[in-house]
Amino acid sequence: MQHSTFQLATAGVQTLVPYQPGKPISELERELGLTEIVKLASNENPLGPSEKVKQAIQASFADLSRYPDGNGFALKAALSEKWGVASEQITLGNGSNEILELLARAFLTTENEVIFSQHAFAVYPLVTQAVGAIAKVIPAQHYGHDLPAMLAAITDKTRLLFIANPNNPTGTYLTEQVLSEFLAAVPEHVICVLDEAYFEYVTKDDYPDSIAWLADTPNLVITRTFSKAYGLAGLRIGYSLSSSAMADILNRVRQPFNNNALALAAAEVAISDTEYLAATVALNNSGMQQLTSAFATMGLSWIESLGNFVSVDVQQEAASINSALLHKGVIVRPVANYEMPNHLRISIGTELENDFFISALKSVLADV
Repeated sequence: MQHSTFQLATAGVQTLVPYQPGKPISELERELGLTEIVKLASNENPLGPSEKVKQAIQASFADLSRYPDGNGFALKAALSEKWGVASEQITLGNGSNEILELLARAFLTTENEVIFSQHAFAVYPLVTQAVGAIAKVIPAQHYGHDLPAMLAAITDKTRLLFIANPNNPTGTYLTEQVLSEFLAAVPEHVICVLDEAYFEYVTKDDYPDSIAWLADTPNLVITRTFSKAYGLAGLRIGYSLSSSAMADILNRVRQPFNNNALALAAAEVAISDTEYLAATVALNNSGMQQLTSAFATMGLSWIESLGNFVSVDVQQEAASINSALLHKGVIVRPVANYEMPNHLRISIGTELENDFFISALKSVLADV
């Protein structure tokens, strides 16, 4: 008897739709033969890595024949000093995405439930379905998390609850007061994962200092990344902050040497490069104003965002607008898979990149 490879896979994997990353520039060059292309699709830092980081990477070349430090001692020490937590509370991941997967592998079975919001990061349902757990998607409220509804959805079977703050792809956020009240009400058997991939961009005074909650909230895990504000998306490195007991569990399922030597060296320097981070945030603030002012001029509405991206309503099916933009050399992100078929998510670029996109969007909209 012959079996197809597909039939041998678990039920959750058989029905899984793989994550679709933003289109690479090289792919668009091959497809359309374009030479002038702007990519504003993957929430990358348009500044690239800082000069200090580049020097650290260069210095690491001599040791590339050696395995990296599997425990990430130096980076954990830098993060410990930066955030005032013990090294034992830190878990390093191949991007913060891996931390999300580690949580699913460590705590979920086919009988467990996972709660997350509509319009939330696509990886939450992916890691849930991959292990065969039950996803409970809570309808969004004004494109953000409906915390009372999420709390009401918790049962004895619930093990993980994902909250992105700010949320991707909408850019909405939760204040310190509402989130602290919510965490206080979450039962101890539910692990609350607070995804803060974009927290460095937030300038609101009421944004929470989530690290302060760790001491009294053993079921809290905070995930962060070097991919966005620190410009290290290509090196894939992130981390989580939690209780030491939680970190111990995650490190039991973490693969050995999951962080490469270049990423470890780069992140160790990046976390202390405050001048670069300030320049990144300043560029993002001016770029956000540049884009939203253009949207207002074009009569388009957008979702107020605290990340390094903004989702704009193009007032029609966004797929055709996206296709037309691609032919003009502009790569943005359609978000129909987030149940936002009329929106495009635009990453904030440099002033010139933003201008290129704005000009292309005006031209496309004028033709429809």
